[in-house]
Amino acid sequence: MTDVYTREKALEREIAPAVERSLPGVEVLALELVSPSRICVYVDHPGGVDHALCERVTHLLDPWRSRFAIDVSSPGPERPLRKPAHFARALGGTVTLKTGHEIAGKTRFRGELVAAGDRAVTIATGAGALEIPYDDIVRGNLIDKG
Repeated sequence: MTDVYTREKALEREIAPAVERSLPGVEVLALELVSPSRICVYVDHPGGVDHALCERVTHLLDPWRSRFAIDVSSPGPERPLRKPAHFARALGGTVTLKTGHEIAGKTRFRGELVAAGDRAVTIATGAGALEIPYDDIVRGNLIDKG
């Protein structure tokens, strides 16, 4: 059976180009499989994300509605981080990461994002700096400390 994260990535590869081609300036930040039949698509736009934009994206996703209930959302206070560029923009912020397998005995991490290289991120935790390869990250979020 295909794991949730593999299915999410496959769906994102289908959905993101369709949305981003049709709505200039819109970026699909992440797609999460909330349940086997429900997805949430997180979008961003330089002018902000409002209800009207979410509605336009939802209509673009009609071809997937036969398989899924679909929610479209702004990034919110815990902005999804999935791509190297997302992490690069979040340098200096507090992040949470979930990995697909254990690294240093854990699969969940929280710390300051101190580096975002070509292949990995480095976070400063209470236990010191830890490098985590992008390929191992299945969830990443910027935490709003506001």
